[in-house]
Amino acid sequence: MKALQTIAAVLAVGGAVAAAPGPGVAQPQADPAKPAARRDGQHDFDFEIGTWRTHIRRLVHPLTGSTTWAEYDGTSVVRKIWDGRANMVELEVDGPAGHIEGLSLRLYNPVSHQWSLNFANSAVGTMSTPTVGEFRNGRGEFYDQEELNGRMILVRGVWSDITPTSGRFEQAFSDDGGRTWEVNWIAIDTRIGAAPSGLG
Repeated sequence: MKALQTIAAVLAVGGAVAAAPGPGVAQPQADPAKPAARRDGQHDFDFEIGTWRTHIRRLVHPLTGSTTWAEYDGTSVVRKIWDGRANMVELEVDGPAGHIEGLSLRLYNPVSHQWSLNFANSAVGTMSTPTVGEFRNGRGEFYDQEELNGRMILVRGVWSDITPTSGRFEQAFSDDGGRTWEVNWIAIDTRIGAAPSGLG
């Protein structure tokens, strides 16, 4: 009886050893979890197509400790390009501090599912460094790195409070790696007239 038990034990151990892969033999593993599919954001800026009344507040000397703001009023006109995968903004505002004409070209990247926002001021005539980002839960955040007064800083643009007839954009700078941010541009937009068909 003991002999039969010993043989059974040996066979059991031998079976386990035979089943175990030897050194250097790859073990089958479960497929790694696929990353969540990114949402298609190519129509995220459709809400802004049309003509808007714009009120702008601009911090005159950002990242200097200054609290002097300039205010402007005017319009921005947003036109759809490539069926919403791009759009162009023409901004024209006036205030006691002067006149601003701006142009923004926004481009959607269907591979990264991100937008690049490219801005030009008519006083300079060249495109600035694009901010890049996306919308999540109705809020758009866009970032870049550029030079200000000889120092490299971070730039953040945020779209929020979006409705069919209004929206808010803020730009902020950080010179401490994003630990703190100073808002230097606030634009409050109110739609003029009805939204284009199919929007809002």
